[in-house]
Amino acid sequence: MFWVIFSIILLMLFSLDYYVYQGVRVLFSSYSPMYFKLSSTIYWIVCLSLPLLFFYYMFQGRQTHQLTSFGVFLGNLWLVFLITKIVFFLFLFGEDIYRLLYGSINNITNNNISTAEDNIQFLPSRRKFVSQVALGVAAVPFLSLIYGIFKGRYDYKIHKHDLAFKDLPEAFDGFTITQISDVHCGSFDEREGVIKGLDLIHQLKSDLIVFTGDLVNTFSHEFDPWIEDFKKLKAPYGQYSILGNHDYGEYAEWANAQEQNENFEKIKNHHSTIGFKLLEDASVKINKDGQYIQLLGVHNWGKGFGERGNVNKALNDVIDSDFKILLSHDPTHWEHQVKNMNQHIHLTLSGHTHGMQMGVELPGFRWSPVQYRYPKWAGLYEENDKFLYINRGFGVLGFRGRAGIWPEITQITLRRA
Repeated sequence: MFWVIFSIILLMLFSLDYYVYQGVRVLFSSYSPMYFKLSSTIYWIVCLSLPLLFFYYMFQGRQTHQLTSFGVFLGNLWLVFLITKIVFFLFLFGEDIYRLLYGSINNITNNNISTAEDNIQFLPSRRKFVSQVALGVAAVPFLSLIYGIFKGRYDYKIHKHDLAFKDLPEAFDGFTITQISDVHCGSFDEREGVIKGLDLIHQLKSDLIVFTGDLVNTFSHEFDPWIEDFKKLKAPYGQYSILGNHDYGEYAEWANAQEQNENFEKIKNHHSTIGFKLLEDASVKINKDGQYIQLLGVHNWGKGFGERGNVNKALNDVIDSDFKILLSHDPTHWEHQVKNMNQHIHLTLSGHTHGMQMGVELPGFRWSPVQYRYPKWAGLYEENDKFLYINRGFGVLGFRGRAGIWPEITQITLRRA
């Protein structure tokens, strides 16, 4: 069955390449035969070799539980070309549909011969124009993704939000919280870029720092080179954290359950090593000037990613009138459970989606492919005086870059309404 699915995928990729080639061929048709042949050869070498080489390194990585840096590079490069070709394909496909409809209508309405001949002469030049436009538009995601790989992944953005609550204790009016999420330190490859992000966190000088899960991609040793750097994250009222779906080690093949559990325990120990209190279905009081708020943290709860978290357990030592902030990695937890609870949880801080690391965010308009899986995928949401904030992530996973959806550091200021 695996090889059947794999063969179907390769066939689909080849079909896309062949279709796009029809537009590429038109673009180079006016050049010399030698140049045309050379361009065609390069096109097919790139299209055929990239996926095959990437799949080869991916299968090799299954044996070692680690994809090599060259394998990652090939995967990134292939994804860049794949997205570029899809954009190019959409333009050509739209033009082909237009040509089909135009020709069908002409046949139905029995246009005269001269009109048909004019149409035949017109179509080739229009095809080249459309291919040129398609190439120009496809160059935008191509260049954006290339930038995202080499620069965008460390182009940290600070998002600041003031949230007002009527029942916020007076002592916490103006209290600041820095949130980071989805570090995925196994994907780090540039110390200077990571340090830049950590320095930005220091500069915010928030009262509290929280981390909402996915410290690693899978393995505990991924964090070892970064321990001393993350130890420097300090806040007057403490540092608190939770686990994300990648912290449980479920995306690797283990020799036995004990090996997986040892990896899991090491990941949990990393939190205390760097001075973060890991909240596992638990709560903690944050005290200030004789008043307090409750900070809750749960295990990962996400549709399709394991529903481990027990928010009711985290609420055991919390009374209804307490002001409550929940750390929950996956925003579907808020959507399917938290927002409908009788206990009023004022603010939930999540991550997980990464905003898919690519998309468009403009004033009044936002789009990312991830929204078709997660309707709430980045930023601030509110229903019935209950707030959800989804951090876009500090690191990257899969595609080792960011385009349009930049890595995020969040600062939330609590206000008394």
